[in-house]
Amino acid sequence: MQPDGLIAELQQKNPKAFERIYERYSESTFGIIYSIVNEQTIAEEILQDVFIKVWNNAESYDASKGRFFTWLLNIARNTAIDATRSKSFKNTKKNLTADYFVDILEEKNSFSSKVDAIGIKKYIEVLKPICKKIIDLLYFKGFTQVDASKELEMPLGTLKTRNRNCINKLREILVP
Repeated sequence: MQPDGLIAELQQKNPKAFERIYERYSESTFGIIYSIVNEQTIAEEILQDVFIKVWNNAESYDASKGRFFTWLLNIARNTAIDATRSKSFKNTKKNLTADYFVDILEEKNSFSSKVDAIGIKKYIEVLKPICKKIIDLLYFKGFTQVDASKELEMPLGTLKTRNRNCINKLREILVP
């Protein structure tokens, strides 16, 4: 079945279509969530929340505004960021595990491994260094645009414009 037909069935609340969408997108969605929260059980819970949101809000997806996968990943990213801002998440991070510190020490390599985990490393590698930094902060580390602009010491408007240009360049690469 074509993705558009599958999405239309999902919007009509067809459980079989939902199952196929979950099978198709859950692994890559989990990768994005995990890269933000860095904890298996929390990422699994967020993944479940994301797909509940997809089921409940499927009719709000509009193909003329973008691809379904992009819509889904934005839901996942926002849900994961919201979870990291919650009081319970912050409390669990008060007693950090050794794995967390190992990840911090290996931060130089974290972008490459996270990007490679979802299979787009070869596409991101051809982008300009500033695009790599922006995509890493916004999409893999869960920074807000405000936080990323501070981290990169760049005005917010400039960051937004560069982000849009970087994503458009990535689209050109992915969809020739």
